Amino acid sequence: MKAVELIREAVDAGARRVAACRLLGISMRTLQRWEAESCREDGRCGPHGKPANALSEAERALVVAVANCPPFRDLAPCQIVPILAEMGVYLASEATFYRILREEKLLAGRGKARPARHRRPRELRANGANQVWSWDITYLRSAVRGMFYYLYLVVDVWSRKIVAWGVYECESPQQAAVLIEGAAKEQGVDVGQLVLHSDNGSAMKGATLLATLERLGIMPSFSRPHVCDDNPYSEALFRTVKYRPEYPTSPFGSLEQARRWVEAFVAWYNNEHRHSGIQFVTPAQRHTGVHIQVLAGRTEIYEEAKRNNPKRWSGHVRNWHPVEEVVLNPTTADRKTAGLKRSA
Repeated sequence: MKAVELIREAVDAGARRVAACRLLGISMRTLQRWEAESCREDGRCGPHGKPANALSEAERALVVAVANCPPFRDLAPCQIVPILAEMGVYLASEATFYRILREEKLLAGRGKARPARHRRPRELRANGANQVWSWDITYLRSAVRGMFYYLYLVVDVWSRKIVAWGVYECESPQQAAVLIEGAAKEQGVDVGQLVLHSDNGSAMKGATLLATLERLGIMPSFSRPHVCDDNPYSEALFRTVKYRPEYPTSPFGSLEQARRWVEAFVAWYNNEHRHSGIQFVTPAQRHTGVHIQVLAGRTEIYEEAKRNNPKRWSGHVRNWHPVEEVVLNPTTADRKTAGLKRSA
């Protein structure tokens, strides 16, 4: 369709002539001239051929080949061009190198310079306690500027119970190994029963910790580098820690003070906090199975209230069925319904 006809159709549909002209890259004067001359074609000439100084196909192919050869494949054009000049070779300008590599989709990375690709961690499903644990480390401010205490928290993904914690003066895979081994023994974890998920920090991937997990029969699982969404349960728990009203506004005065505060937090979180992700029961109730009776009691209370005042209820009572399954890092197909599956 011709330019003038396109503009007429746009105007008939309610568009302004000025906006239509701007979209096609012409001025109102140009449109008026074309209409006066009854010109139905686009009057702009445009280029009739290749520029005289354009590289030939052979020269273009040589630029690509040189950029991909072993000495240069890890270098950017801003480094390749000066090196070639020192060798007495001129193939093209730096801008031309960049343009050709961009058009060939080679500018992002060539050879070992190509960024590594990390797959999403495999989906982990838990329908009971001590099947999937998540852990991470966060900072607690100390009284010395620039120095921190390190809070280790291990949480059961299914029950949300904090099964282990520690506050230390440094990050260490040795400390993590002792902490997790103690938690596994306390919880009676059998060989092959548990998956331990974490991020890619040095404390998480240290040889001592990995050897301990192998000895205990615990399968390690890791997030992708710099992707906090792969470890959402630990990240959410740390937010709860630092947004508690009791969390100190000033730094912790000592390591013992930090440990006392965390100990009180863990006791509150496990035994008093009604967690929204598990039907507002406490993590300790869910971890021990008591939540079944608690939720059944709530259902009975609601059913009785409906019988006593049926006019106040237009449908079913609130669903207090327990959350049966929790999914860590669900696949794409499951993300819309990820995390919680309730019984009928």
